[in-house]
Amino acid sequence: MELKRVVVTGLGALTPIGNTAPAFWAALLEGRSGAGPITRFDASNYKTQFACEVKDLNVEDFIERKEARRMDRCTHLGLIAAEEAVADSGLEASNPNKDRVGVIWGSGIGGLDTFTEEFGNFFKGGEVPRFNPFFIPKMIADICGGYISMKYGYRGPNYTTVSACASSTNAVIDALMLIRLGKADVIITGGSEAAVSPGGIGGFNSMHALSTRNDDYLTASRPFDKDRDGFVLGEGAASLVLEEYEHAKARGAKIYAELVGGGLSADAYHLTAPHPEGLGARNVMRNALEDAGMKPEDIDYVNVHGTSTPLGDVAESKAIKEVFGDHAYTINISSTKSMTGHLLGAAGAAEAAVAVLSVYHDIVPPTINHFTDDPELDAKLNFTFGTPQKRTVRAALSNTFGFGGHNASVIFKKI
Repeated sequence: MELKRVVVTGLGALTPIGNTAPAFWAALLEGRSGAGPITRFDASNYKTQFACEVKDLNVEDFIERKEARRMDRCTHLGLIAAEEAVADSGLEASNPNKDRVGVIWGSGIGGLDTFTEEFGNFFKGGEVPRFNPFFIPKMIADICGGYISMKYGYRGPNYTTVSACASSTNAVIDALMLIRLGKADVIITGGSEAAVSPGGIGGFNSMHALSTRNDDYLTASRPFDKDRDGFVLGEGAASLVLEEYEHAKARGAKIYAELVGGGLSADAYHLTAPHPEGLGARNVMRNALEDAGMKPEDIDYVNVHGTSTPLGDVAESKAIKEVFGDHAYTINISSTKSMTGHLLGAAGAAEAAVAVLSVYHDIVPPTINHFTDDPELDAKLNFTFGTPQKRTVRAALSNTFGFGGHNASVIFKKI
């Protein structure tokens, strides 16, 4: 059968450096760090006392107070980002067939705040266990997609993908496949995460995964820098409206870019560490290129997973060189986690939006916080350090890799 073409017609973002997609994009080009001292709880006794939190957000500006109390912060963030994306797409004004509009969301953890609060109350309580009746629906990772569908009445495919930090990229790929196959006309996709909590910080600290640069938090996320010491935990959400091309044309929708391919692979190597030679990263990029029917030379920008961990950054750069060969030296590479921190399950959606906007605007955002070259990295690669670079971006590839060895990559190109 002939596969349908899939395009991006709406974007939404709620991030540590901008509470809308345009504000997020402007902050990226400015090279702004979203890191700051943790405000959501007292972190004074933790090894890491800073994170990339969403700022200046009044949830009740978007969600009625009573309803908001029935949701975890992870759902708050996702609903707000999805609302922006739907509005940006103009979908509702076109009176779509809601049986043909779906929601596929991604979250690596889900309602961690709710889980922490409820069990804190349980252990403080008396002999009779007492739990909030909304405990389970607030906590479960799939609930944000359910809320989005109920808000708009979208009755198409609806579920949530969970693959750690690759979760929302998996959601984007699933949405691509379903539209290609004619199972839906439009899918609202993306991801949300809100793990800046005692369990989130404490858990990642115990793994020695987080930077502990408490006295210099603004520059703590240092992808590809010799002195990187771990990632900076972030929170946020991003959403993309994916739409079948002819459906989008028929309603006169604005089209940002075409989603042309998605790749999936597993490292099959280690619980948390990447394959040292970047085997899974190599395979997933090749799979994405094959799915898109493209050659390595067709890609101009790679938004890397680039978390600022000692092992991960080296493995990914090795994979890029192996996949792209000599062309690796002509492409731009950047890690926007240097600014947003690591949004975990929401990272893939946020970075997919970056790839879309780089194609749409012909600008590559920078990797900030580079001070010292790492001798383990090829200095001839263009990591776009310091400032954005204007260039024609015919196509951009975005990588996300998750604990458990889950790898997912997507490719967007000019329409």
